[in-house]
Amino acid sequence: MPRIRDSLIDFNPWWKEPFRVEGYRDREVYGTLEPFLRQPQVIALTGLRRTGKTTLLYRIVEDAIAGGRDPRDVAYFSFDEFREVRLREVLREYEAVAGRDLRRGRFLVLLDEVQKLEGWADQLKALYDAHKGSVKFVVSGSESLFLRKGSKGTLAGRLFEFRVDPLTFREYLAFRGVAYEPVALYGRELVRWFDEFVLTQGFPELVGVTDKAVVRKYLRESIVEKVVFRDLPGLLGIRDVSVLESVLNLLMEEPGQIVQTSELAGTLAVSRRTLANYLVYLEQSFLLRKLYNFSTGRRKVERKLRRYYPAIVSPDLAFRDDDLSRSRVFEWAVVSQLRAEYFWRDAYKNEVDVVLPGRRPVPVEVKYGKVETGGVEAFLRRFGGDAGYVVTRDQEDERAVEGGRIRIVPAYRFLLEGLPAGR
Repeated sequence: MPRIRDSLIDFNPWWKEPFRVEGYRDREVYGTLEPFLRQPQVIALTGLRRTGKTTLLYRIVEDAIAGGRDPRDVAYFSFDEFREVRLREVLREYEAVAGRDLRRGRFLVLLDEVQKLEGWADQLKALYDAHKGSVKFVVSGSESLFLRKGSKGTLAGRLFEFRVDPLTFREYLAFRGVAYEPVALYGRELVRWFDEFVLTQGFPELVGVTDKAVVRKYLRESIVEKVVFRDLPGLLGIRDVSVLESVLNLLMEEPGQIVQTSELAGTLAVSRRTLANYLVYLEQSFLLRKLYNFSTGRRKVERKLRRYYPAIVSPDLAFRDDDLSRSRVFEWAVVSQLRAEYFWRDAYKNEVDVVLPGRRPVPVEVKYGKVETGGVEAFLRRFGGDAGYVVTRDQEDERAVEGGRIRIVPAYRFLLEGLPAGR
């Protein structure tokens, strides 16, 4: 297998010379997963394309070598162009070219884009069981690794999964080298930084890019088209991607829609089942975020309305100057940054954009322009709680209402400081 062997040599420059990840900036997810690298289970990194999973794999390599591991005991392989090989073949070639015996010693093996292999989960399970105690596996996938039915069950108890999302606002500031503490001192600057951050949509490679044509081409060709036209059809055998593309384009242009499945299915001339499946596929490939209508009972939550936000908004929408477009993009950005799971809307159309669950649920309304508190007040009357929030672009205030208080907070402050402890 000379091609695998040649690629292994190219993929692993640390076998021959000192290695350092150029331009690396710390990611919050790395601090979360790092303790699990010392456990025997497989580490799985999943997430949307271009969010930095491969860079994190290289950071794991760098830290392992810096921690004293022999560089040739660490192997990286990408399956992006190797969809027909077997995992066992890759490990056999690794042993041959690096002069290693995986039955003796301790090794770190990183497998990038592993979901592109048919039956990867069964193959990995066999290798994990055969080399448990000697080989630590770390894998990554640009879609959910478990789009294929049964994959998750195969590795039950053998895998820890971590999702790599686009940059948080805090991470973006670190990438730009921006000082922001104390937050109150840098308020005016942080408003401008947040506006710029939104245009990048959180992708590391777009940090500092403000050219609309570049952003549009990057998002369309590097992410959307590869997922919709290549990844999902390849994984799931979807023949007609036009409906998939239509659904995504609709939500990218009008984020935050409450989707009535039967109505949208009729518009697109497909069955409700087909549309429901496509929405699930887009969620599992991290292109959509679904929010449930909040209720205190889980069964009621499942039956109620669902609101969808895309992982990426249309660049045309993001760069428009009218108030409606700016309001939509601002709401999308805050909802995405909060990793929201719930919104709330009642029969009288009182609503809030986000409900943060906890000991006491916290209502959060997002307003780019005029501050309105009616939805938050209605939520507090119904569910109780001490405080609700209205997140704005640059306004700050506090208002007493029946049963609690409403804090009006700029987005930059809400995202950097978070909620008070003990809520």
